[in-house]
Amino acid sequence: MAAAPGMPTWERKARILLVLLGLVLSVYALHVELSRERDPEYRAMCDLGESVSCSKVFTSRWGRGFGLVQLFLPRDSVLNQPNSVLGILFYTLQMGLGLSLSKKAALALVLSSWVSVAGSIYLASILAFVLGDFCMVCVSTYIINFALLYTNLKRKKAIDGMKEKTG
Repeated sequence: MAAAPGMPTWERKARILLVLLGLVLSVYALHVELSRERDPEYRAMCDLGESVSCSKVFTSRWGRGFGLVQLFLPRDSVLNQPNSVLGILFYTLQMGLGLSLSKKAALALVLSSWVSVAGSIYLASILAFVLGDFCMVCVSTYIINFALLYTNLKRKKAIDGMKEKTG
């Protein structure tokens, strides 16, 4: 399927690649967290050392609900989901809304991307300054989130330009 006139030609392929990578990383993170909960001795491929451990990060307080939900609700609340579940929802939303060329969808893509970037900055700060850990999976998702924001800003600008020419 060809790109819409006025839409950057790379946008569709970039979105598909970024969303698929984000989904794979989020599903892997969920797998690691669930495996670690079942077996505390489980060692993930991303656990390379004491201070390079994704499973340590995923099972920390900040691995669920950004560490914030449990301040208001019980830790086992249905609303206190692993961050990876939120990632799966976010990347699915990005793919679904990316199918539409409407201004509202473009705005929703940009706004949800800004939220994901804010969450990435927050979690990166926790990673560096609180946990003192390096998580390859986490950092990779932060990069993907920034790249999706860039992609969505370019898309919104193109859609706004298309609507002005036709409207």
